[in-house]
Amino acid sequence: MSKFHIMKRVLLTSLILCLTISVLAQDRVPKTEFMKMYLPVWEEAREHCLAVAKAMPEELYTYKPTEVSKTFAEQMVHIAYTIPLLTKRYVQGMDVVPVRPDHTKMTKAQIIKLLEEGFDYTTEVIYTIAQAQLDETTVMYHSGNTVSRAFAMFYVQDHMTNHRAKSNLYIRMNNIQPPEYTW
Repeated sequence: MSKFHIMKRVLLTSLILCLTISVLAQDRVPKTEFMKMYLPVWEEAREHCLAVAKAMPEELYTYKPTEVSKTFAEQMVHIAYTIPLLTKRYVQGMDVVPVRPDHTKMTKAQIIKLLEEGFDYTTEVIYTIAQAQLDETTVMYHSGNTVSRAFAMFYVQDHMTNHRAKSNLYIRMNNIQPPEYTW
């Protein structure tokens, strides 16, 4: 068999595999009714946050509006590592310790990758968590409120939205048109 035919076979096999994975991923459904309802909201929040991260030019990732503010990079990295942290702690009930990546040693591309990984982690939990676990309660660290683990998903998103909104303002303060909010 010639190199051309081998390459053609490899490409064809790869294409079939990619299409199969794509079809299977589209047929994937969360296990619980709550998460089925919540998934589109989460996916929209993910896409908007990533759009905000991509909208800021890399040379402005060090921008901060005041001396006590986080830089844009810090905001994005904070979002990226707290999404899985808060999901593990409050939704899954895991005992976790924050590990804060050093934003000063990261490029824009690395920060966006870290964001995608954080979103991917929580998205996987949305697909796989069981109703019994969502029905359990958890005590929120800062407020002391007791809520269901399902309700804690709103906290994960609210925390991300808070920091995304600040980041969006940083974009505006640099005379850049931020991504449209589409929800």
